[in-house]
Amino acid sequence: MNGLRVIPTWRHGQERLYVCLTDGRNIAWYDREAARINLIGDDRREDVLEALGPFITGPVTVGPPPVPTPAELARLSLHPDDDLAPNRPGEALIVDLDRDPGPAHRLRTDPRRRALTAEQAIGEALDRLEGAGWRTLHSLPLPGGDRVHHLAIGPAGLFAIHALYARKQRVRIADPVVAVGRRDPEPVLRRVRADADRASYALTAEVHPVLALVAPTDVSFKTPPRTVRIVTDTTLTDLTHPGAVLKPADVEALHAMARDRETWARV
Repeated sequence: MNGLRVIPTWRHGQERLYVCLTDGRNIAWYDREAARINLIGDDRREDVLEALGPFITGPVTVGPPPVPTPAELARLSLHPDDDLAPNRPGEALIVDLDRDPGPAHRLRTDPRRRALTAEQAIGEALDRLEGAGWRTLHSLPLPGGDRVHHLAIGPAGLFAIHALYARKQRVRIADPVVAVGRRDPEPVLRRVRADADRASYALTAEVHPVLALVAPTDVSFKTPPRTVRIVTDTTLTDLTHPGAVLKPADVEALHAMARDRETWARV
C-alpha cells in the first residue's frame, strides 16, 4: 500500500475521484467525464496511478491540471457574499419563511409555501440538466425587491424562468393575464417579460422569458402569448431542444457573469 486514499465527490452533477495523502491533502483527481487524471505534483505519479487503478474505466490522459479559464478565474475572485451560485431554488422565500413563519393556526396554506413548492420543483428539474452542458442559477435578486426565479444558461440560449404553482388546477391564459383555478387573474406574463428584459440588460445577451406551471390539470389560451414560452414541470426539458446557439465557453462566461451579485445591482 502506498498510503493514498481515493475519495469520490460530486461536482456539477459529475463524479470526481480525489487522491489524498494521509493528512487529507489532495494530490490528484480523476475526472471520468474528461478521461483525465490531473496531478498537482509529478513526484508521486506512479503511486497515484496505482491507487486509481481499480477505478479507471478506459484510456486516460495524465498530466497537470488545466489552466483555469477566464470564467473560472472570475468565479475564484468573487467574495462569497457576492456569489449567487450557492442559492437554493426559492432561496429568498426560504429566508423569508425562516424569519416570519406566520401564525401556526392558519386555516389556509401560506401562499409563500405554495410559491416555494413551485420554485423548488422547477429548480430541481433545471439542476438535473447540469450534465447536459447547462448552468442554472436560482433566486437572483433585482433592485426593488424583485427577483428572477431561475436563470438557465445552456447550448439553446438563456432563459429567465418564472415558476407558478398550479397543482390540480386549471390555468387560463389571456396575454398578459393568467388565471389559476378560482384565483383572480393577474398580469403574470408582464412580470415574466420584465424579468427577462432586465436579465438581458444585465448580461448584454438575449434572455428568453418562460412561465413554468407546476402540476396544472389543464392549460388553455384565449390568445397566444407574445414572446413568452409556456411550459410545465413535465415539459421543461423542451427548452433544451432547439439548436445550439451558445458554445460551452460562452455558457461558462455567462454563468460566471450571472453569479456575481454586482451584475444585478444595476438593473
